[in-house]
Amino acid sequence: MKKLLTAILGIGLLVTLSAKSEAGIFDWFKKGKVEKKVEQKTEKRLEKKLGEPQYGGTLIFARGGDSVKLDPIDVTDGESMKATINIFDTLVEYEDGGTATKPGLAESWTVSENELEWVFKIRKNVKFHDGTDLNAEAIKFNMDRWRDKENKYHTGNFNYWGWMFGGFPGIVKDVVVVDDYTLKMVLTKKSAPFIANLAMAPFGISSPTAIKEYGEDYFKHPVGTGPFKLKEWKMGDKVVLERNDNYWNGKPYLENVILRSIPDNTARFMELQTGTIDMMDGLNPNSVPLLKKSKTLKISLRPSMNVGYLAMNMDKKPFGDVRVRRAVNHAINKKAIIEALYAGMAQEAKNPLPPSLWGYNDSINPYEYNPEKSKKLLAEAGFENGFETKLWAMPVPRPYMPQPKLIAQAIQADLAKVGIKAEIVTYDWGTYLEKTENGEHDMAFLGWTGDNGDPDNFIYVLLDKDNTVKGSAGNIAFYKSDELHEKLIAAQVNSDIKVRTKLYEEAQEIIHNDAPWVPLAHSTPPMGLKSKVHGYIPSPLGIEKLNKVWKEQ
Repeated sequence: MKKLLTAILGIGLLVTLSAKSEAGIFDWFKKGKVEKKVEQKTEKRLEKKLGEPQYGGTLIFARGGDSVKLDPIDVTDGESMKATINIFDTLVEYEDGGTATKPGLAESWTVSENELEWVFKIRKNVKFHDGTDLNAEAIKFNMDRWRDKENKYHTGNFNYWGWMFGGFPGIVKDVVVVDDYTLKMVLTKKSAPFIANLAMAPFGISSPTAIKEYGEDYFKHPVGTGPFKLKEWKMGDKVVLERNDNYWNGKPYLENVILRSIPDNTARFMELQTGTIDMMDGLNPNSVPLLKKSKTLKISLRPSMNVGYLAMNMDKKPFGDVRVRRAVNHAINKKAIIEALYAGMAQEAKNPLPPSLWGYNDSINPYEYNPEKSKKLLAEAGFENGFETKLWAMPVPRPYMPQPKLIAQAIQADLAKVGIKAEIVTYDWGTYLEKTENGEHDMAFLGWTGDNGDPDNFIYVLLDKDNTVKGSAGNIAFYKSDELHEKLIAAQVNSDIKVRTKLYEEAQEIIHNDAPWVPLAHSTPPMGLKSKVHGYIPSPLGIEKLNKVWKEQ
């Protein structure tokens, strides 16, 4: 069958397809590689054809769930970050469409020879949305709030600080205002991913004035320096953002951005087809052939830097037994799930790291689908007749798991074949996250889209024993390995990429042997856009600033 493709390929992949084919786009994108010939067009060529970007208009972006909170430091979910990344800026930023760092609110920085003192030059003439000046004192106010649990304005869990900086106060020993626009951070130990961590969305800088004014309700009234300001949040329905005309990094093209919550993938796609929304994520695989035939819509592919997984709570019986955990791994037919429910637009996972990330250990042999081997391991563990358990399924589609309810039903059927009777349980998104962080589940789906392009952001956050504190656990398998911890801490304090790579490869071997998860898939999430939406650069982080997006009028 003949296919005609035009694509922008790289860290971001924007694809417009026309075809006479029954197979769809998934045939040509498998295992992270393009397998068919493509004709590349650059965004510059496209803009040249269209003319100069146009100011004005409202972009309606439909997503699978509402934001949980809008205080960036107290956010752990992608739906909330889609809003906060557009309201706030960070000291350091990522390049568009990638994870290389560049100056943000800090225009430059230096580090001491021992890598323990970092000095940041803060950008001048920047104001928060409420008119408060950005300066070194404002940055210190934020960092003291994040790292000190006794701080008056430490009003949430602030999980990301604990996960990325080693607890509270963690590795940041002191924050010193040198002058109005110079800030020094003193660390207790070297941290190889320190700068990359500071660029992460949860470390968006808030207005001290607004934090003081709103106190515990600040998560409803976010004030940053970003390209858009919060205009309205109708919980369960939409977040409305309006343009920050005084944005330090150039006036955004769009006048407004509306982030609508439409939980059902099919309903969301129908609204894209009828023109009531401009963009959406969480496309069902069977929607893509319809999308590619459209003359008014197009597809964008977010690069794959994620993992979807099934965590087994090792604090709950019988998952403390490694034989049971390995049996569950052998029981699940990942290949069939990916073909049926990802339409092949993902690859089977065998590690917590995605293959696109440095440090990935490709030499590990995956747990093959083998129900008989699963039954044998269960019998050895004393469960010859299986056991009963509960399987928690997310209520919303995520980039790494587009159809969680159907995936849960498939896994439920696989487990039943080896004698494990799994009852499917679900909650609303905010409650689901809260309960899994508290360890109330037996087995639970979750996943992760990388925040900074460093393996530490996956393995340490999701599987280290430091992150098993109930109420704020990133490690929802509650897996506690001293051997793994030693490897991960050594990798954090060593700046030699070769040494770090070896440590992460060894870490993955430990995890594979202990089997706290069933790693399911690394997906390449498709997005649907109107053809008249331009300037969108998909990010491997799964969240994007929209200040360069514009609509053809």
